[in-house]
Amino acid sequence: MLKFCVLASSSSGNCALVATPQTRLLVDAGLSAKETYARLEAIGENPCDIDAILITHEHSDHVCGLPALARKLAKDKKQSVPVYLTKLTAPMIDWNSPAGPPEVLEFQAGTRFRIGDIEVTSFTIPHDAVDPIGFTFVGEGAKVGIATDLGYIPDSIKVHLEDVDLLLLESNHDLDMLKVGPYPWSVKQRVMSRKGHLSNDVASQFLLDHLSARAQTVMLGHLSEHNNHPEIARLIASQALQQRALLTELTVCEPGQQSALYNL
Repeated sequence: MLKFCVLASSSSGNCALVATPQTRLLVDAGLSAKETYARLEAIGENPCDIDAILITHEHSDHVCGLPALARKLAKDKKQSVPVYLTKLTAPMIDWNSPAGPPEVLEFQAGTRFRIGDIEVTSFTIPHDAVDPIGFTFVGEGAKVGIATDLGYIPDSIKVHLEDVDLLLLESNHDLDMLKVGPYPWSVKQRVMSRKGHLSNDVASQFLLDHLSARAQTVMLGHLSEHNNHPEIARLIASQALQQRALLTELTVCEPGQQSALYNL
């Protein structure tokens, strides 16, 4: 079966596990190496079984733990764990090590490739990073989609998210909370822009109009700790699913907490 777990999803750190019995991948490394190990072990996973790390973009909440994690895995496994980065994102990483970077495998955004028995497809997303991407993963007959850190959902992304069995979708902010919240106006404009983050309303509209009827699970992620509340995001998304009369399970990835382990 294909397994998926969100180890963390918020502006404080992002990391997820995608795994088959043969292959285990980490998506992003926004937690410390110690915390990443602890959260993997909490779901019965041996960190030394990780086969590769894939990075969506260079913002600190997605890569701040990457150098230390790559070094620790290499030491514990006694071999380097490859890190997959787009050609434009790779130069943005500060490895902060006299030994230099681990094995870095660069690819072009939009490329499809295979790691073990998992087929990985990358796709460009609209966000204020150098070369931000989302991913889909296909293995054991199931498909997982990850689309966070994006200002809107263009048709190209909708195509990639067709026929997903599980979708991790950003539901970053409640627009009213953002407008009256503590952020400076310039930051509010960035968040609301077409290269910012998805609001609850935009995420829910996607669920209403485009979510595949095949989807078993929708996970709402990257919730703002200041401009959203898990129950608000849950309510708006659940109303969209109810209008579709879908039996899709809805879960909210609360900041600071890891999700359950899903078996597809």
